[in-house]
Order: sequence, then structure tokens, then C-alpha cells
Amino acid sequence: MKHYEVEILDAKTREKLCFLDKVEPQATIAEIKNLFTKTQGKSLKDEDVLQKLPVGTTATLYFRDLGAQISWVTVFLTEYAGPLFIYLLFYFRVPFIYGHKYDFTSSRHTVVHACTCHSLHYVKRLLETLFVHRFSHGTMPLRNIFKNCTYYWGFAAWMAYYINHPLYTPPTYGAQQVKLALAIFVICQLGNFSIHMALRDLRPAGSKTRKIPYPTKNPFTWLFLLVSCPNYTYEVGSWIGFAIMTQCLPVALFSLVGFTQMTIWAKGKHRSYLKEFRDYPPLRMPIIPFLL
Repeated sequence: MKHYEVEILDAKTREKLCFLDKVEPQATIAEIKNLFTKTQGKSLKDEDVLQKLPVGTTATLYFRDLGAQISWVTVFLTEYAGPLFIYLLFYFRVPFIYGHKYDFTSSRHTVVHACTCHSLHYVKRLLETLFVHRFSHGTMPLRNIFKNCTYYWGFAAWMAYYINHPLYTPPTYGAQQVKLALAIFVICQLGNFSIHMALRDLRPAGSKTRKIPYPTKNPFTWLFLLVSCPNYTYEVGSWIGFAIMTQCLPVALFSLVGFTQMTIWAKGKHRSYLKEFRDYPPLRMPIIPFLL
């Protein structure tokens, strides 16, 4: 079948805007407009094949300088190692934090020691970064590491200061509240890890293949039936549990800010799934079943 080559110019400057190759003779003007729109500002993937791009025998590519870059692994290791180290400084009450008489003393409240699950959470994150996560993008802008570290390190110091303070007041309902919250935290951490493993198994090492994630035999992954990003659902649940356990305002604010950001990420991923996969399960919501 014969195909047309269509050149699109700016009506005022006569500057060449686009060259469409292999346009079918039956194509309508609306279809040509859509082809033109798709070519404008399109970011190319490493695996894109030149022959399949809407260009002629001469292709013009535009380079955009993204600035200094840093690997995702480096960013994750840095932003997660900080809270782990910072929290322990307050937990062990190193000098110059609470006053000389409290140096290296230990809290008499059991909940404060249970709150070491904060540190275990970041140990988990560091191990997942090294051995579980597979990143579709190799790098991110260098400036992100300063923004991310300010967020994680700052909140870690704020939470740790109050939780490990000598005047810290334990939860209203005592041990029962702590045990319930600890159970929520542990269950959600197991769920989060299970989802990360399921997502890892979807993408072979060294590949950028994207597939629809489905529940596995692991019961924690059954949340995939209702939401697109259950790892975020479990993450939010963990911090809600931690907030109930500590009954501490900075923890509650950290949970709220985290939920807001993860909701934005979840909505973005949900839209990507819907756009990429026509058979994507219609029942799923981004992060909260049936609601959001």
C-alpha cells in the first residue's frame, strides 16, 4: 500500500515543525493532528527503534540537559541511612541532646523501646534497596537527594526527639494500645515487603519490562485485587500504626505528609497502568480500596 509523507509547517514562520512518515492515504485530518500531537515533546526510551518512530529518512532529535544526575540506589541508601542513624542518637541519648544528667540513660517506658521498630523499618528499606528493588530509571537529578534527605532526616530527628525525651508521656491506653499498634505496624511491614517482592518478580534483572501486577499465593498480595499500589497502602498503614503506638504529633504529621505524597505517586502509576494496559482490572483504585 502506498503511504504519504506529510510535512507540517508553522503557518506564520513557515518553520518545519514535524515530518510524518508512512501516513495512510485514508487518514483524516483529525488523525494527522493526533499523530502530530504525539510527536511533540515526546521523550524517547532507550529501547525505542528508529524505524518505528514517526520520522522520515532524516531524523532530528533534541537533547535536553537534565543537569547533574545521581543513581537511585545512592539516593535511597543516603535518605534511608540518615533516619536510622539519627533516631539511634536520640534513643541512646548521646550528650548535648537532653542535658548532661540524661546522657546515655534509658527510658523507663516500654513503648520507647518498642519504638525501635522505626530503626528496623529503615534497615528493611536499606536491604530492599540493595537486594530487592529493580529501578526502571538509572538516575535522578542530583538536587533530589537534598530535598529527600531534608524530608526523611528532618522528620526522623523531630520524631525521635519527642519519643525519646525524658519527659515523654506514654500512650493513653497503655500496653493495650502499644500492642495493637505494634501488630498493625508489623503486619503492614510484612505486607509492604511482600508487595515489593511481587513487583520484583515481574521484572527480570536488567529488563525494563512492565506487566500488570496480580495477586500471588502470598495473602499479603491479595490487596492487588483492590488497589494498584498496595505497597503504598501498607506503608501508610505502618506509619498509622506507629503514630498510634507513640501517640506523638510529629509522627502523625509525618504519616499525613507521607500519605499525601504516596497518593500522588499512586494516582500517577494508576493512570500509567490504565493507559498502557487495555485489560487493566477496572475494580482497582490507586491506594485506598473503593475510595481513592
